[in-house]
Amino acid sequence: MAPPPADTAAALARFIDQERLPPAFAALAQRLHLPLAARIAEWAQERDEPLVVGVCGPQGSGKSTLAALLVRLLAARGLRTATLSLDDLYLPRAARERLAREVHPLLRTRGVPGTHDPTLGLAVLDALARPGPTPLPRFDKAADDRAPQTEWPLFEGPADVVLLEGWCVGARPQSPEALAAPVNALEAAEDPDGAWRAYANDALAGPYRALFDRIDRLVLLTAPDFATVRAWRGEQELKLRARLAAEGRDAARSMDDAALDRFLAHYQRVTEWIAQDLPAIADIAVTLDARRWPAKTHGL
Repeated sequence: MAPPPADTAAALARFIDQERLPPAFAALAQRLHLPLAARIAEWAQERDEPLVVGVCGPQGSGKSTLAALLVRLLAARGLRTATLSLDDLYLPRAARERLAREVHPLLRTRGVPGTHDPTLGLAVLDALARPGPTPLPRFDKAADDRAPQTEWPLFEGPADVVLLEGWCVGARPQSPEALAAPVNALEAAEDPDGAWRAYANDALAGPYRALFDRIDRLVLLTAPDFATVRAWRGEQELKLRARLAAEGRDAARSMDDAALDRFLAHYQRVTEWIAQDLPAIADIAVTLDARRWPAKTHGL
């Protein structure tokens, strides 16, 4: 690979320093982030509207860091880049409580399709195509609720590139037959008739499809297996606990191991289905090893 432009190399160095990333991250960036930024810049050329790039990957796979660095690298190439995270489109807690009462108790927990607001995502994408400020939604995971709109950052549009990132971005519904057998103890005990997983599947076929159809290019990260996803997500929870303590907030608002295991069980079905289904249709597919190193890439 040719050396990156000087501005891009400087942006990478600043990012590593500001985010206090280990020196080894530079090698990862050379392998993944820099060539991906170059490819997105190619895709964005000669477009009259924002290029929407979906970035899909399991929890803890490094999507947020990837998106944050891509914003810097693309800015160094003169591209105004906005990031919209699927996690920031979660329904407020009150709305999920209502779904829990009226549809299924498992919908109280944020995560699966059906617990986001795709209509809000579509509105943000529309706004990012226009000149002027666009508020970007934020969800406070520690409070398990949407942050007040006064706290949403503003992006000055129009955007050249929009990164739509999230654990199930681009996911497609499963067949009805695939929903029949539970994939874990949570589904077996608390969704014995399959009503919850059918609701999530219908959401993918309906409201989420409208949002994901706005994706122009799809970048997919996959993990070796779901046990690796559990390990990655556990690392994230430890970091959240440390951040809450440093901010003087109640660290008990983070999850212990048992709570985390239960939480991740909500995600297992769709995470494993994505790893099976999306590599064939993704524009770029990256198979990560347990260290989050790209063991295999397609399209990059």
